[in-house]
Amino acid sequence: MENSEQTNVLKGVLASGGIAIGKAFLFEEEDFCIVPRKIQKAAVKKEIERFKDAISHVKTDLSNTKEQILKTLGKKHEPLVDAYLLMLEDPILNRDVIRKIQDDNVNAEYSLWSTLEKVTQSFEKIDDEYFRERKNDVQEIGRRIMRNLTGQHRKHISEAPPDSIIIAHSLAPADTMMLKEHKISGFAINVGGRTSHVAIVAQGLEIPAVVGLKNITAVVNYGDTIIIDGNQGLVIVNPDQQTLENYQRECEIQIRERKELEKLRDLPAETTDGHRVSLACNIETLDELKSVLNSGAEGIGLFRTEFLYLTRKSPPTEEEHYEIYTAVAQKMLPYSVIIRTMDIGGDKLAELGFEGFTSEDNPFLGMRAIRLSLKYPELFKAQIRAILRASKNGNLKILFPMISGVDELRQAKRLMQESKQELMSKNIAFDEKIEIGVMIEIPSAALTADLIAKECDFLSIGTNDLIQYTLAVDRMNESVAHMYEPLHLSILRLLKHIIDAGHNAGKWVGMCGEMASDPTFTTILLGMELNEFSMPPLSVPRIKKIIRSTSLIEAKDLAREVLSTNDRAILLGTIKKGVIV
Repeated sequence: MENSEQTNVLKGVLASGGIAIGKAFLFEEEDFCIVPRKIQKAAVKKEIERFKDAISHVKTDLSNTKEQILKTLGKKHEPLVDAYLLMLEDPILNRDVIRKIQDDNVNAEYSLWSTLEKVTQSFEKIDDEYFRERKNDVQEIGRRIMRNLTGQHRKHISEAPPDSIIIAHSLAPADTMMLKEHKISGFAINVGGRTSHVAIVAQGLEIPAVVGLKNITAVVNYGDTIIIDGNQGLVIVNPDQQTLENYQRECEIQIRERKELEKLRDLPAETTDGHRVSLACNIETLDELKSVLNSGAEGIGLFRTEFLYLTRKSPPTEEEHYEIYTAVAQKMLPYSVIIRTMDIGGDKLAELGFEGFTSEDNPFLGMRAIRLSLKYPELFKAQIRAILRASKNGNLKILFPMISGVDELRQAKRLMQESKQELMSKNIAFDEKIEIGVMIEIPSAALTADLIAKECDFLSIGTNDLIQYTLAVDRMNESVAHMYEPLHLSILRLLKHIIDAGHNAGKWVGMCGEMASDPTFTTILLGMELNEFSMPPLSVPRIKKIIRSTSLIEAKDLAREVLSTNDRAILLGTIKKGVIV
C-alpha cells in the first residue's frame, strides 16, 4: 500500500477510537445550483405542495433509517433519527420556507436554501458545543429535502470497495449505518464534533473516525492511502513506508490487547499490593447500561440527565424522571448510580417555554446548571423528588453540578430537604440517607473543597471544566486549545488539594472528567489516592489493567515526584516512566 505521493498529516477531532488503514473513497457532496426562479401567483400553491411532498418523502426515508438503527445499534440510538424527524416538523423551517414562496413568488429550492442559510448562521453564534453541532444536522436535513426537490441523488456507500476509508464533507446517520455492512474500515469528514450524531453512531459501530477536519476533501484524492488514527484524532494521507508499517503493527497489537483485556472484566481494580479503587462509568441514556455491565465496571459514576430535556418542547415531568431513574437503579443493583441534576443552559429552558432568557456573550460563565436549578426551584425539586422516590428501588446518589461554594450547596440542600418533607407528608418512601455529592469543576469550589466536603457525602472532580476555567482556556477554540494542559502543575496541585480535602473530612473522592479515562494519568491519580475513576465503558478494561499492574507505593512515589517539579521536560519524562501500557 506504499504511495509515492507526499505525506500529509491532518489533525481533527477524535470521534471514534481505533486505527484503520485503507484506500480513500471520496463521498462527495452534491453541487446544488440554486438560483431564484420567479413563479406565477397561480403556481404558488403547487410550489408549496411540492415542498411539502419533499418533506414527506424525507420523513419516510428517515423512518426506514430509524428501523435499521434500532435493529443494528439498539434503542439507545433511536434519538438520533428522532432529532432529524423533529427538525422536519420545526415550524420555523416549514413556516419560513412557505412564507418566502408566498411573499416573494420564488421557487421552493431557493426558498429552502435561503431559509437554511439564516438558520445555520444563527447556530454558529451559539457557544455550547452540543447545540452548535446541530448546525450540521440542519444542513443535512436541508440537503435531503433539496435532493427530493431537484431529483439529484447522492452516491451510495455500497459503491465504495471493501476496506475503503470514506472521505466526505459530512455523513448522515443513514450513511454511517451502512459502513459496517459494506466493510468500510473508517472515515474522516470536514465537519462534526465529539457530540455530533455521526460520531455517536461511529462509536456504536466501533468504526475508527476523525471529524472536524475542515478541508480534508480538498486534500485527498481517490485511491490515496489513508491511515485513520482515531486514538489521537489524526489522519495521515499517503504515509511513508515506515509509518505505514508502524501503524500496521499497532493494529495487530490492538486486536491482541482487546482479547487480553476481556479477561480482566470480572477482576477487581486492585493494585499489586492490595489497594482497591472503584471503576465506574459515565452514561447518558439507559441503553448504555449493557455496555457498562459488560465492561467490568462497578457502578455509574456520572449519569447525565440532560437527554431528558433535549428534542422536546416542554420540561420532563416528575413521573418521566422517576421512570428513568427507577429503571437505571434496578438494572445496576447492587452497584450505585450517581445522578447529576440538570446541567443545561438558559437557552435550552427558553426552548422549553421559559421566558426571560437573552443571548449570553459567554454561556460557559452564565445561567446554567445549579444556577438555573436555584432560579427555578420547582423544576429542580421535581427532579429531586423523582430521584428520592426512585432511591427505594436501588442505590442512588445525587450530584450537584457547577457548585461555586458552600452557600450554593446549602441552598441546594435546603430545596432537597423541602422535597423530602413534601414526600413524607404524602407517606411516599425514599432512602432517607441518600448521599449527596458536589461536582468540583470551578476553581472557587476547588479552593474551598475543605469547607464543601464537610457539608456533603462525597466529591466528584469534573476535570474538563476545571482545567479550562483554571487555565482560562476554551478547549474548543483552535487558537488556544493547545494550552489546555491537564499536566499543568497548577492542575496537578489543585487535584491533590481536592482529594486531600475530601479525605481530611472523611469523604471519598471520585473523578468523572476525561483525565479519569486517560492512561497517561492513571498512575498519578492512583498515587494521589483518588477513590473512584468514572469513564466511558470502553475505557474501563485498559484503566483496570494499569491499576492491576502497579503498586500503591510506586504510584505514590510517582505522584510525589510529579508534584515536586516545575520543569516540563522532567515532568513529561517522569510521567512517561510511570505509564503502563
